[in-house]
Amino acid sequence: MHRDQSPLRARSAPEHLPSLLLGLDQMLDEFTRLPMRAEFRFDPDMPAVITVEFLAERGPNLLWRMGRELLHRGLTSMSGCGDVRMWPTLPGERASSWLLLESQEVEALFQLPTGPLSEWLDATYRITSAEAEMDGLNWDDFLMELLDDPGTPSE
Repeated sequence: MHRDQSPLRARSAPEHLPSLLLGLDQMLDEFTRLPMRAEFRFDPDMPAVITVEFLAERGPNLLWRMGRELLHRGLTSMSGCGDVRMWPTLPGERASSWLLLESQEVEALFQLPTGPLSEWLDATYRITSAEAEMDGLNWDDFLMELLDDPGTPSE
């Protein structure tokens, strides 16, 4: 593998999926919501990972990398452990899920609508199935890229 290649082998003409710009609420406390937006991005060369950029009105944007399967499962059941966890809200509420992000510097709880995210994630699986997402993975390069500081502000 050449140094300038992605950790995954290039596929022939990967399908491009536009990013998803999603309105969500950051929960500042149990009664206070801060509306904001997040951009979800899918890279066919690294299909197991979804990059999410939280777009701050003031201050730096935050960039997180999350497992695609974690997000998909979190639409219908408890998913994840450690730094990223996701689970659906209670029945009867608007169709949404909770997304909890934790690191040494940040702890944030978001409520996000499940409909648009579910449709978008389904489109990612049509491009690369769950069974094929690890095909050709160079684990050393993948882990080095994945372990970059997830809370680093984007430029």
